[in-house]
Amino acid sequence: MSAHILIAEDETKLATLLADYLRAANMAATIVSDGAEVLDAIQALQPDLLLLDIMLPHTDGMTLCREVRKQGNLPIIMVTARVEEIDRLLGLELGADDYICKPFSPREVIARVKAVLRRGGALEGERAAASPIELDDYALRATIAGQRLDLTQIEFKLLQVLHRHPGRVYRREELLDLIYDDFRDVSDRTIDSHIKNLRRKLDSALPDRPLIHSVYGVGYRYEVL
Repeated sequence: MSAHILIAEDETKLATLLADYLRAANMAATIVSDGAEVLDAIQALQPDLLLLDIMLPHTDGMTLCREVRKQGNLPIIMVTARVEEIDRLLGLELGADDYICKPFSPREVIARVKAVLRRGGALEGERAAASPIELDDYALRATIAGQRLDLTQIEFKLLQVLHRHPGRVYRREELLDLIYDDFRDVSDRTIDSHIKNLRRKLDSALPDRPLIHSVYGVGYRYEVL
């Protein structure tokens, strides 16, 4: 097995489904259904990643995330059905590496687990996928496999920001602040329009391999999965 995943989830059917998918992806999986047992399980099993549901009996996921983070750098993916908690999950106050909103596809969970593990080097035989994009910050030029992308200045700056920190989720308002330096009054939905155009150009050069991913209700991230 290339990695051991601890699933802290009290919905038995969901936890079992996730464990089955993880094992099919050649990862070991252990299920804990009670928040009070999570820290002991981490100590005993030394997992490579924790899939942590927010709503656990006895000790909730947010409390556990803080406690786990005090003890070390175990990668944590939070699982939530509460969209209003997303800002807190993405904030530095908790220190989670990623989050997933219910309902979700188990295949999406596997992809996110693998992406977080690759960042930490925990997947044997797998290396982080190299970015297919090359950026020339001085010439404001972006290329994919030698093919130049015809980007506007704003599209280049947007790609530059996202590309600089793969996996990081940027809120729309953050992106506005970073790509517009003249403090103009524009709607955060302007970002959606730029992202749509940027994706279209990336897809034309690299079809069937999305690079910019939407984070529901929050913003966007660049990641090579």
